[in-house]
Amino acid sequence: MGAGHGHRLHFHGHSVVHRAPAHLKILALLAFVLVVVATPRDWYAAYAVHLAILLGVVAASRVPLGYLLPRMVIEVPFLLFAALIPFIAEGPQVAVALPGGWELSVSEPGLLAAWGLAAKGTLGVLASLTLAATTEPDAVLRGLQRLRMPELLVQIMAFMVRYLDVVTADLGRMLTAMRSRGADPRSPRHWPALARTLGALFVRSYERGERVHLAMLSRGYDGRLPDVEGAR
Repeated sequence: MGAGHGHRLHFHGHSVVHRAPAHLKILALLAFVLVVVATPRDWYAAYAVHLAILLGVVAASRVPLGYLLPRMVIEVPFLLFAALIPFIAEGPQVAVALPGGWELSVSEPGLLAAWGLAAKGTLGVLASLTLAATTEPDAVLRGLQRLRMPELLVQIMAFMVRYLDVVTADLGRMLTAMRSRGADPRSPRHWPALARTLGALFVRSYERGERVHLAMLSRGYDGRLPDVEGAR
């Protein structure tokens, strides 16, 4: 199974962003994230500029926002944490007007910290999703190799990408088997059965890794993956 098969983040296209070299896009993403993180929280105009630049790249990539926004659900836990900061942080209090004439007293430093966390996290996640949507996984790995990332880390990432769908499909079949036997994985009453299922999945995945490693050794694996694209 190729690394590009089953990649749920990539959006097929032929824009200038899609055609750009992967290593340059990785460097651009890293530079953008570092600039966003280094921006003081009270520089609101700077965040508007960051967002405008990012939306310009998204527009140039021709990836619909409707494709990216649902995938930003990954940052929901961070947004929930940011929403709690104004209530648990110390410092001067400020009144926030609510609908219906109500007012809520929250920490002013906590409110600023929550804004900074939410703004920086949202920009970082959207930029990362834009990279994933415009770059095939194989191209990302080759870009990391070109940037002299340690070979072992690149190989670990390559195997993760290649076998993520395999492990996910195994989990789906095991959950289907649980439901066919009257167990609901979402019910706390059946969580012990779910824990045993996840344990069995871990053991099965570990054993598959052992078999794959032995098969690689029998085919001459010496610690480095062959450069298939270079051979072609």
